Order: sequence, then structure tokens, then C-alpha cells
Amino acid sequence: MTTITRKPENPTAHLTPEDIEQIGIELDAIRQDVIDSRGESDAAYIRRIVNIQRRLELASRATLLVSVFPPAWVAGTVGLSVAKILENMEIGHNVMHGQWDWMRDPKIHSTTWEWDNASTAEGWKHSHNEVHHTYTNIVGKDNDLGYGIMRVDEDQRWHPMYLGQPLWNFINACFFEYGIAAYDLELGKNLSMPKEKRSETFKRNAKNTLRKIRKQATKDYVVNPALALPTGSFLPTLAANFTANLVRNVWSHSVIMCGHFPEGVETFEKKSIPENETRGEWYLRQMLGSANISGSKLMHLMTGNLSHQIEHHLFPDLPSNRYAEVAPKVKALFEKYGLNYHEAPLPQQVASAWHKVVRLSLPNGWLETTTPANAPQQLALLWTMATGDRRTRRAAQARLEQLARRQRTEVAAAA
Repeated sequence: MTTITRKPENPTAHLTPEDIEQIGIELDAIRQDVIDSRGESDAAYIRRIVNIQRRLELASRATLLVSVFPPAWVAGTVGLSVAKILENMEIGHNVMHGQWDWMRDPKIHSTTWEWDNASTAEGWKHSHNEVHHTYTNIVGKDNDLGYGIMRVDEDQRWHPMYLGQPLWNFINACFFEYGIAAYDLELGKNLSMPKEKRSETFKRNAKNTLRKIRKQATKDYVVNPALALPTGSFLPTLAANFTANLVRNVWSHSVIMCGHFPEGVETFEKKSIPENETRGEWYLRQMLGSANISGSKLMHLMTGNLSHQIEHHLFPDLPSNRYAEVAPKVKALFEKYGLNYHEAPLPQQVASAWHKVVRLSLPNGWLETTTPANAPQQLALLWTMATGDRRTRRAAQARLEQLARRQRTEVAAAA
């Protein structure tokens, strides 16, 4: 996943500045076509999804009132899990992007929506809409790359602590809504400061986030289980709410990883981004820094249409139900300009993203050069790197990279 400017072959080297600006013009035209054609059918779509989600959640919670009976527990838990995914992905995420603001409906508007999530709408919109979508996949600027807790690029110096990266990523997936809330607050950076140096903005946002978490936890883990007390269903309902939140968190984490972290998605150096980045240059970075998930209409709905992550990053404010319509036009543009349209089924993208998490948790070249035959020696080398000083790690890293280059050369020669 090394940054695009450090790759042996830059996938954009064949593009002229004029090509890049023409890409911007053509993408602007695609966007304008959708804006000009937005109408009642789009408004009816989002209102229908909101109604379905609310009815499903209500029915599921009602079913869980008798969740002491296993069939009711299963039905209620599945329904609540789906309802929470729909609320977060297809509704909350997209409403807060301003995709439906053109309707001027105060009930479905980015300025009024508050979602079923630990993050506050205000904090999420800043970290996601303003920061992530502006600085997509720029190492050191886009904190969505690894959420500040993972090694996301070969050029980042390896340290033994990164061996725990797969475990951290799994824990983050299970409690994703809380990880995102901490990320929105830049919690690590702020807690490392003396209290007196923390900004008033951080203090206010932290207080709002804690209030939001308390409200969500009270609803899921106190009020709804308490309503089930008369039927002896307190504990089953409590477990159902925990399970639904877990399912929602793991699903959301997986979808988002598939959009930004599979092998082949490009990252960028801060110094390679021009200070006055043009519209075409920004579009090109979104095209190369995102990946799609292929699948059915139901799968697209359950991902909040973030299965069309490329189209979403190009046009974050267009109605999500229109991404499937513009995707063929965007894909044709990729082909026209000789760019890689990164798309694969969900299992393949999830496996690719996790492979990268594991690969980057290890020193550069270690996984590539390890075979069943040399595994004992490689594990001994890894132990030496994990327990040795910086000088030892650097020397071992150099040997690993040299071996990896030699193997790549041999494979290329044999081909």
C-alpha cells in the first residue's frame, strides 16, 4: 500500500494535466445530470426507507418484549440488527452528508438529523464530511486511514507494537461506534495534553458525546429491557440489544474497510498534494483512493450504497439511490483514461482488507518471504526484531527487503 508517488510505476503517469482537468469536467457533467433530474421519485425513496426502518425497529422491539421465547428472541434480534444497519448506513450517513437537503424537509435534513450511534451528528460531520472527504487517503491528513491506531503504509516505520494491529482492528470492529466517537474527538491527542491546555471546543464536544453515549446506552440497556420485565424477558432483551449493536458495528466496519483499505487502493503523501489542488486533481484522488463492492440491490441497500464507494467519494452529496445509475458512466470514464476501477464481491474485499491489516502489522517483506519451509527461521527473525533495539530492527528490515526484491526478480524472470 505504499503511497502512489513512491511506487515503481505510477498508475497516473500516462495522464497529462489536460487529461486530469478533462476528467473533472466529465465528472462534473455526470453530477449535474443527477442534480437536474432529482425529484419526487427520489424523495419518495428516502421517505419509504425511513418508514420501513422505523416500523421494523418498532416491530422488533415489540417482539423482544417476549424474547424469553427463543423464536421471538431470534426474530427480534435479527430485525433490530437490520433496523440499526439501515438507520446508520442508508439513512443517517447519507442524510448527514446533505444528500436529501434539497427536499427542504426538516425531518430528513443534515442540520436536524441525529442518528442511533455513539458519535454526535456534529462531531461526525466534521471528522467525516469536512476532513475525510477533503483529504481522502492522504497519509497524515485523513485519519480514516487506520483511525490513528494502525500502520497503513509500508513507508511508516515498523515498530513491535504493530504486531497487535489485527487484534486492535477486531476490537475496533466490535465496538466501532465508540471507536468512531473517540476518533471524532481526537481523543488520544487531547488526552495526552495537560487538562489546562485542552481547548474549550474539545471539552464541549466530549461532554456532548458522553451525553449521547449515556442516552443510547440507557435506551438499549435500561429502558427497553425494563419494558420486558413483566414477561421475564429482561436479560434476553438486554442480550438482543447488545447483539444488534455488535452486528451493526461489525457490518459497518467491514463495509467501510472494503471501501478504503483493500490491496490496490492508493494512498498519497501530503507533500505530493498541490496547495491549490484543482477539481480534476481532487476527483482523480477520489477515483484511486476508493473501492467498490459488487453485489445485489439488497446488499447495496444494506451498505447504505457505500458499496458504490467510488461514486460516493466523487459525489458525496448526491442521493444514494442514484449511485447505481451513475456507476456505469463512471466506470466507462475509468476505462477511457486507463485507470483501475477497483471492484470485487464483499468476501473478496473483506479478505483483501484484512490481509493488508495483517501484512502491515509485520515488517515489510516478512509475510512475502515466509514459506512453510523457512517459517522457523522467519519467526526467529521476527522475535529478534520485536525484542531488539532500533539498530537491530533496521538491519533485519534491510535483509528482509533485499530478500523480497530478489524473490520478485526471480518470479519476474521465470514468467
